[in-house]
Amino acid sequence: MALGRITVTAVRNLHPVTLLPSPRINILYGENGSGKTSVLEALHILGLARSFRSARLQPVIQHEQTACTVFGQIDLGEGRQCNLGVSRERQGEFTIRIDGQNAKSTAQLAEILPLQLINPDSFRLLEGAPKIRRQFLDWGVFHVEPRFLPTWQRLQKALKQRNSWLRRGTLDPISQAAWDRELCSASEQIDEFRRNYIKALKPVFEQVLGDLVELGDLTLSYYRGWDKDRPLAEVLTASLPRDQQLGHTHSGPQRADLRLKIGPHNAADILSRGQQKLVVCALRIAQGHLVSQVRRGQCVYLVDDLPSELDERHRKALCHLLEDLKCQVFITCVHHELLSSDWQADTPVAMFHVEHGHITQALDRRE
Repeated sequence: MALGRITVTAVRNLHPVTLLPSPRINILYGENGSGKTSVLEALHILGLARSFRSARLQPVIQHEQTACTVFGQIDLGEGRQCNLGVSRERQGEFTIRIDGQNAKSTAQLAEILPLQLINPDSFRLLEGAPKIRRQFLDWGVFHVEPRFLPTWQRLQKALKQRNSWLRRGTLDPISQAAWDRELCSASEQIDEFRRNYIKALKPVFEQVLGDLVELGDLTLSYYRGWDKDRPLAEVLTASLPRDQQLGHTHSGPQRADLRLKIGPHNAADILSRGQQKLVVCALRIAQGHLVSQVRRGQCVYLVDDLPSELDERHRKALCHLLEDLKCQVFITCVHHELLSSDWQADTPVAMFHVEHGHITQALDRRE
């Protein structure tokens, strides 16, 4: 699976452009502020209907334009294609079109075009709040476990009802007990899906990380959000007075976390910035391997400023791992010379020069 044609209109400083990318490696180079990251942002909008750089739409949509639009033609293999289109308006509304039909949810986009983003904010996967790691975990589970999404929706509905009752006390005892049963049922299933996913992810992550850097004492573990030795129903009963005081449910899968440690210490407190980047890249690449095992297509990787924080040896090792995925990759950098020779001779590589929002294809080396 790969994007064969991309059309971008009114995204930040980019002039309207149609790109014909390589199905494998695509390098966008140019000075800082030229618009390289905006291309990745446009692809992110195509895959998730939102930006990774701003929660606000005003900075994303060009001045005096009412909306930004991104179209993509996806080659699904075996002669099959899929056309995607996403339009975001200043008022916050968005339109998703899949093969000419309106789509109802961003989950449909994510299923067709699975994206992996590696950018300077990726450090938050180690340094940030548990919510960021849960999102990383659930992205992977969503793509390998078909039952995850409907079960997660059940969980959210039950959790919302219980939290409303905790704040307002508006449910009768019978209804309260019914929603607690639903919450526990959905929670146990979500926990099972996550545990199975982590069991599959860990050995792949360890192998990928070993190819990038030697961190033999780094461990990855999963905390499910409540005592591993007690059923959730028992925990909810015991913590009810506290939950009523807080006004929300304290224990459950909404509190789950991934823990990366070196010995007893959080990895983020010990590792250098370069090592942290390699750990995050290993996690993202490991996810890509699992996705490719269960679906016909692979992830599309968006890598912003790949050379930063990495010396030549580690940069080349990362490039080789991305190349081995045999998926489509979009990489930004300032100086293309740092990356132009890091690929095998038979790997299709396209280079695009970005300058003041204009994009020109500078080199196309394809099979």
